[in-house]
Amino acid sequence: MGSVSIAARAKGLTKIYGSGSALVTALDRVDFEIVKGEFTAIMGPSGSGKSTLMHLMAALDTPTDGEVWIGDTAVSSLADTPLTVLRRDRIGFIFQAFNLVPTLSARENIVLPLAIAGHKIDEAWFNQVVDVLGLGDRLTHKPSELSGGQQQRVACARALMNRPDIVFGDEPTGNLDSTSAAEVLGFLRRSVDEFGQTVVMVTHDAHAASYADRAVFLSDGRIVDELRGASQEELLQAMARIYPRHDQSHDEPFRAPASEADEASATSEGAPEVSAKAQEPADQAEPTAFEPQADRSAVYRDGGHAPSHRGEPEDEEEPTVERSIARRAALD
Repeated sequence: MGSVSIAARAKGLTKIYGSGSALVTALDRVDFEIVKGEFTAIMGPSGSGKSTLMHLMAALDTPTDGEVWIGDTAVSSLADTPLTVLRRDRIGFIFQAFNLVPTLSARENIVLPLAIAGHKIDEAWFNQVVDVLGLGDRLTHKPSELSGGQQQRVACARALMNRPDIVFGDEPTGNLDSTSAAEVLGFLRRSVDEFGQTVVMVTHDAHAASYADRAVFLSDGRIVDELRGASQEELLQAMARIYPRHDQSHDEPFRAPASEADEASATSEGAPEVSAKAQEPADQAEPTAFEPQADRSAVYRDGGHAPSHRGEPEDEEEPTVERSIARRAALD
């Protein structure tokens, strides 16, 4: 394998939010490189630090410690104006929420970064990108007249229009149906293979990450693993290994809740004596006011028997209020 070019890199990247008891370390001394001309997926569950890493690499946020380089440019050394120029000219963004200007047409949204920078539109490049994305017949439509998938394709075209060093995607398929998501992922893959574009995508979806050349896994603010050329199945296996469930041990059988376990174990050897109701046959359910029982040998909840004939109850003291109510219901 020949030498590789690095599009961006980070050294000792740390991001801390809050202070005291509310302090949260979102990234913890991360070293990371983005290879030029590759499709990289950053994966991890919520709270793992994947979005924080992308925001810092894209110069959208500043680290607590460490440094980010875009090419040979140290981001922390830039003043506000040069930093704005770097974001506009060298970085493209694709957001989950599309972020299109609702009053502009699809074409106007696509060329907006060039218009803001005062750059001339490369019509050949514009037509090539639009053709690959299948947007030729939608250029005059406003975002409200486009489907979600079409809006995200417009956002993809906008991200590539200034030929950036890197395109960053923050869950770019999160708001799309499976068909539209496949179209967007296919385009990102083609932009790497056909245009030599560098793409970095944050995702928690193994299917989306399977389009990438490389998948990097984060956990608790640190990079814990990396796979290259992995299939969806291999990514799912890696995720199960890296992010196991902790609510129950795989080595122990499932245990029923206490209330169920008590009844389930009542007949086992050495178990304490159970109530009369627990020992009753299933077909001897206690009578109710709604379902009077023909069989007067039914046993009540307290162990007493129903009267053997209709009429006034026998002159005996009711041992409990519950038995009295149950007998009255059977006689009514």
